[in-house]
Amino acid sequence: MSLGKRALAELLGTFWLVLGGCGAAVLAAKVTDVGIGYLGVALAFGLTVLTGAYALGAVSGAHFNPAVSVGLAVARRFPARELVPYVLAQVAGAIAAALVLYVVANGAAGFDAEPRGFAANGFGTRSPGGYGLGAALLTEIVMTF
Repeated sequence: MSLGKRALAELLGTFWLVLGGCGAAVLAAKVTDVGIGYLGVALAFGLTVLTGAYALGAVSGAHFNPAVSVGLAVARRFPARELVPYVLAQVAGAIAAALVLYVVANGAAGFDAEPRGFAANGFGTRSPGGYGLGAALLTEIVMTF
C-alpha cells in the first residue's frame, strides 16, 4: 500500500483518538450528576485506540502517536524514511480533531478554554494533582517507554 494511503490512515486514526479520548475529557468528564470521570476518560481513550486499530491497523500499523512511530523507528521496526510523513499526518489529525472539539465545546454557555476548561494538563498549575516538572517529565518518559 502506498505511503500516502498509510499516512492518511494515521491522520484519520489520530483524529479519531483525539476526538474520542480528549472529547470525553472535554465534553463528558464533569457533566453534573452523570459525568464519566477519570475512568470513563481512560476507557474512551482505550476504546478509540481499539476501534482505530481494528479499522486502520491493517493499512498503517495504527501508531496514531508520534512517540509510537519514533519508538518503532528507533527500534528499527519501522522504516526511518517513512517517519516524517507519519508524524506530520498524526500531528495534522490531532490538530483537526482539537479544532473540532474547540468548536463544539465553544458552543456551550460559559465555556472557557483556559487550562481547566479545555482538559489541559501538564505540570505545576496545569496538573490536576499539582505535580511539578520533574514528576511530569519522569512520568512521560516512563509511560512512553
